[in-house]
Amino acid sequence: MSDTPFGFGLPPEEPESGDEGKKKGNQGGQSGPNPFGFGTGLPGGSGGQGDADNPFAAMFGSMNPNDLGAAFQQLGQMLSYEGGPVNWDMAKDIARQTVAQGTSDGVKDASVGIAEKSAVEEAMRLADHWLDDVTSLPSGAATAVAWSRAEWVEQTLPVWKELVDPVAERVGAAMGGVLPEEMQAMAGPLLGMMRSMGGAMFGQQIGQAVGTLAGEVVGSTDIGLPLGPAGKAALLPLNIESFGKDLGVSSDEVRLYLALREAAHARLFAHVPWLRSHLFGAVEGYARGIKVDTSKLEDVVGQLDPSNPEQLQEALQGGMFQPQDTPEQKAALARLETALALVEGWVDAVVHEAAKPRLTSADAMRETMRRRRASGGPAEQTFATLIGLELRPRRLRDASRLWASLTDARGVDGRDGLWEHPDMLPTASDLDDPDGFVHREQLDFSEIDKMLGEAAQKREQDGDDTK
Repeated sequence: MSDTPFGFGLPPEEPESGDEGKKKGNQGGQSGPNPFGFGTGLPGGSGGQGDADNPFAAMFGSMNPNDLGAAFQQLGQMLSYEGGPVNWDMAKDIARQTVAQGTSDGVKDASVGIAEKSAVEEAMRLADHWLDDVTSLPSGAATAVAWSRAEWVEQTLPVWKELVDPVAERVGAAMGGVLPEEMQAMAGPLLGMMRSMGGAMFGQQIGQAVGTLAGEVVGSTDIGLPLGPAGKAALLPLNIESFGKDLGVSSDEVRLYLALREAAHARLFAHVPWLRSHLFGAVEGYARGIKVDTSKLEDVVGQLDPSNPEQLQEALQGGMFQPQDTPEQKAALARLETALALVEGWVDAVVHEAAKPRLTSADAMRETMRRRRASGGPAEQTFATLIGLELRPRRLRDASRLWASLTDARGVDGRDGLWEHPDMLPTASDLDDPDGFVHREQLDFSEIDKMLGEAAQKREQDGDDTK
């Protein structure tokens, strides 16, 4: 995955022209009032074929006809886009192209065969059966599906849209605000072009990120968020094979362990109705507190050289977003990190309780998953690049220990009953003192709701009596 935020260039399967093109491109800049740096010469005009006078020659001259056609196609797609803050059609195309290229180890995507589908369905069925013994939450998956990487892209894009659009809205507004206010009324076409370019830049970046992520995830809940459709538990057989390749564990055990994790996530998100909006709301709340570095944006727009597309990537290498150091921003980040830790910690504890007596490799696979989540994977890189936010459960081990202690002290029903209301869950400070939380008397929200209902009914009756 690219480390440069919002970079754009040719799609992954249509590379640029290499060093020669870069050298030519570096000569094509032109200062002056033109914010996009286009030269004054036209192809075939009196300015000759020099790069300084003919940016199109510098931009496209060294390309073969196929590359040239692809470049014009992408440029047209960028400038003709009139949708929302992210060009999701471009994102989808680039994600599919990235998947088609295969992963760095040379493994190409492939359709899921009948035998693999059957193996996933059987693993999910058995996983749900085992989980029935260790949690009071019923099954959350009506169907179990086996996806190829391309299918994972198709199925998860709607959720990525929900996560990324709020951030992209802020960037789009910032791009429209880099011109002086008195000029904005006269710059309609330019503002439209900038919005189109912003949508394309986001589209390319998120497309590359999602395409790369598709080569590594093993299910639909790897990052602690429900990325797939409700009611479906999904596994990716090709990636599961890669995941277990160096573990020295049988493929059946690996598949079953990962099915347990997917099924546990599915139960949580299906039967804790407020959880999804709680997590997504925390992401959106964090996004609202992001400050866009408009000075960097102004510099980029003012110096952009169309003959050197990589210039924009280099200019934005350091990122455009700076989280505001406000109490609201800190609270949003803390809320998200704690919620992710609680979700992942509960899944870790429940899955281990189900797997330990049945799978000889349970301890080894648990540690592998913990390290994978703690060290940060492609999802963390994606969000860190886009908005400076790492979706990493930093306190996964602390949360897992707390849930295990709750099981010992209160039993399965007492532990899982805490998911009934967000105010009943442990806080970040409770992770520092798990014993204090475990033995603290908890509020019974059902009794409080009953009391409030009775009070409201009494007020209504009193009102009727005074009429």
